[in-house]
Amino acid sequence: MEKAIDSFIVYLHNVKKTSDNTVLSYRRDLEKVRHFMEERGICQVEGITAMDLQFYISDLEQQQFKAATVSRNIASIKAFYHFMCGEGMLAVDAANGLKAPKIEKRAPEILTMEEVAVLLKQPEGDSPKEIRDKAMLELLYASGIRVTELIRLKVSDVDVKKGVVLCGNTNKERQIPIVTEAAKAVKRYLEQARDKMIENPSSEYLFANCAGQPMSRQGFWKLLKFYAKKAGITTDITPHTLRHSFAAHLLANGVELKQVQERLGHSDISTTQIYINRD
Repeated sequence: MEKAIDSFIVYLHNVKKTSDNTVLSYRRDLEKVRHFMEERGICQVEGITAMDLQFYISDLEQQQFKAATVSRNIASIKAFYHFMCGEGMLAVDAANGLKAPKIEKRAPEILTMEEVAVLLKQPEGDSPKEIRDKAMLELLYASGIRVTELIRLKVSDVDVKKGVVLCGNTNKERQIPIVTEAAKAVKRYLEQARDKMIENPSSEYLFANCAGQPMSRQGFWKLLKFYAKKAGITTDITPHTLRHSFAAHLLANGVELKQVQERLGHSDISTTQIYINRD
């Protein structure tokens, strides 16, 4: 089964152009299936029956994994079997009958506009770090991009004169307008701070560490937690909280749902609808 999983991962990378994080998630889910089956003496994909897969899902549920986690595992399995059958490696789709558990969609936690305003004011000093932190927070909220997208932005992805940021891979690239305040913060960072913080002058990343590599997700998380605490925000804030807040605030200000969907990069508009009628 290991070789079959490797073939699927190569397909995701080379054909589907799937993001690295999503590919890692698929591999992690499928490796768990492989270990489960091998413990029961099943080493080949061809030997896995629909009943075996159902036993695996039941095992996840008995371990009291959340419905969202179980659903993600089922989605990974279904995608894997769809690939295997499509490539002619399997004649029967054993995952066809798997059904995901119902997930109650709850409105995500968001900050008020006042809380966001206070948060964005926290990095107000003139040190290179504070100038960088200010630019990162302003850009994250102004664009609604994911933290992974933020830390992997290249200098060429942001046009401060036009006030736009390019985000995503070549197949799913989207152009997002940003407010003047965010563009100014990024411009100041580029002019006054970036060269002082990056030892590698050839680095193409916008927010790089001293070695010229992208900042880690954990690093930005700590940065955000620090400024949230400084701002007196009691909400359990995460980088995604700003993305949620961006979407909710746009809709509250009359931006059409379709436009918000495009800016967030949601493939299904139902994902964006969760921000409507929060009250």
